[in-house]
Amino acid sequence: MTLFDALQINVPIEDSSLAAFSALGAERRMLQRTLRGVAECSGIGVHSGEKVMLRLLPADPDTGIVFIRTDLKNGARAIPARWDHVVDTQLCTVIGNQAGSRVATIEHLMAALRAFEIDNALIEINGAEVPVMDGSSDPFVFLVEMAGVTEQNQPRRHIEILKSVEVKSANKFAKLIPDEESRFSFAIEFDQKPIQSQAYEFTLSSDGFKSEIGRARTFGFYEEVDQLRKMGFARGGSLTNAIVIRDNSVINEEGLRYENEFVRHKLLDAVGDMALAGAPIRGHFHGHCSGHALNNQLLRALFADPEAWRLADLS
Repeated sequence: MTLFDALQINVPIEDSSLAAFSALGAERRMLQRTLRGVAECSGIGVHSGEKVMLRLLPADPDTGIVFIRTDLKNGARAIPARWDHVVDTQLCTVIGNQAGSRVATIEHLMAALRAFEIDNALIEINGAEVPVMDGSSDPFVFLVEMAGVTEQNQPRRHIEILKSVEVKSANKFAKLIPDEESRFSFAIEFDQKPIQSQAYEFTLSSDGFKSEIGRARTFGFYEEVDQLRKMGFARGGSLTNAIVIRDNSVINEEGLRYENEFVRHKLLDAVGDMALAGAPIRGHFHGHCSGHALNNQLLRALFADPEAWRLADLS
């Protein structure tokens, strides 16, 4: 079975490819975007171990990205994918609503939507965790490409970083710096030989994300698996959806997709977490050993300081 055998795509008859979309002039790129068609997949949650179905659907302008729990009723169903709805950041990013409904491990999907500049979408899901698929954003990129992208009749806005904002915890930090582009850089340090010190930087674009970041998988350590499962995590984790390190070696038979796949995945997570800002960020994100908790704290610090940002139409 190939990676995408589990993906079930429902695409309209009209051309849903992104080729024409990519060729549009700059004046057309100022409008909001949503999906052209519908795409769906099934898989298991990396932490819950439960099977779940997920559908990506178009949404009206100014909707944003909203998760819809189809297994719940009425007011418990809708959960906006925004920084102020993040309710947990232990090992993944979890969003919730006032009814207590949650959706976990949203970061890989959110990264793919951000990379392809999807402003508005409904995400129907019949469980409490996004399927992990292969542990990267690649399957979700595939879904977006198959559904296609269409522009809408409302202007697109971005969050411009006006001054540096930083949050710290011990030797870890995350910060946003003014920049003319959406740039991401990251550095990590581990004692284990397959990782050790790694750093990477890139400017966000759909093509760059696909080739440099999107295929990088989540990773973990074999010695920690039993303890994580006792804590209720990693119940769906396996060598098919994560890089596993044991005795300073990668034990996945196929090895790594990139020599520095570990730091590239941390960048992927950061793209997904920053996508919860509610609009594209024009600025430079830099993380040093940070994770989901610091990433969310960074957004909270940003929006707590009205002098650090402004909302402006894309031009």
